[in-house]
Amino acid sequence: MSIVRRAATVAMQMLAVAIVVFGVLRTIPADPLAMMLPPNATHEDAERMRHAFGLDRSIPEQFVVWLEHAVHGDLGASIQSRVPVSRLIIAALPTTVELVVFALVGGISLGFILGILTFCARGTMLEQAGEILASLAQAVPEFLWGILLILLFGLWLHALPFIGPIDAHMVVPSRTGFLLIDTLLAQRWEAFSSHLSHLILPTIAIAMIKLPLIMRLLRSSLIEVYTEDYIDAARLRGIGETRILFRHALRNAAMPTVTLISVQAAQAFGGSVLIEAIYGLPGLGNLMIGAIRTHDLPLIQGITLTYCAVVLLVNSVVDLTYLWLNPRLRAP
Repeated sequence: MSIVRRAATVAMQMLAVAIVVFGVLRTIPADPLAMMLPPNATHEDAERMRHAFGLDRSIPEQFVVWLEHAVHGDLGASIQSRVPVSRLIIAALPTTVELVVFALVGGISLGFILGILTFCARGTMLEQAGEILASLAQAVPEFLWGILLILLFGLWLHALPFIGPIDAHMVVPSRTGFLLIDTLLAQRWEAFSSHLSHLILPTIAIAMIKLPLIMRLLRSSLIEVYTEDYIDAARLRGIGETRILFRHALRNAAMPTVTLISVQAAQAFGGSVLIEAIYGLPGLGNLMIGAIRTHDLPLIQGITLTYCAVVLLVNSVVDLTYLWLNPRLRAP
């Protein structure tokens, strides 16, 4: 029953987002068809095209028609390219997923490592140094990290590439849409290495803003957990400090951090928009910027719903992980 309730909640959230986005986009004082019509187009040409895209109907009618098609996977066609929105999203989504997954894995891993290290070094200069570095990393937004990393590692040191997903002269056949997997399937090791090197800087740019929060929350949670009676009881039983930390304390201290990860995942998808534009990655962020620039309403709606669906999916996975970490929540 909880699964059905969760699915119903997700469906209602998606519907609410669709209503808000659809309504807001229809209030923008811009005519997307005006960019498509030639200068010598007649009024009849404009009306014919407006009718073809259903823009001559009332907003509620447009929404109902769009929703009926969207439920069946048809998000309409891009006004600019005339290509189905779902096809454009499917082509761009793997790049964004790769970038966000790498950034989250890197940010979460480093956040946990630094959180444990600063906890173990509490009261020392190492803890103070970690706090200073965390404050610095959190104070700089993703897009600025992206620019700084390009200036340092790309233009000054010439150590890493920073334009596009892969070297320009390399062509890899697309099978899954995920370039990392496609290079492995094609056994193109040079292309695989090139793609990984192109992901390093944008991954760091997003991860840098994620790891300080995880580090601080985990450290404070560990400090709180170590005041519990069962930690003292474990010491009295002769259990070593390392085992107490990793076997007893860390699991309980990680639960608030798991909740934070769901928020971090949502922010990572949002932060990837500008990062993809800065690094020239053909993901949803770049696609969204192009759609906004051309007032491509069907494409903006489709991408927004995709972002919403991915974030809700991540939140559901995090909730299940939280249930696994805390068995008491699984009780009826």
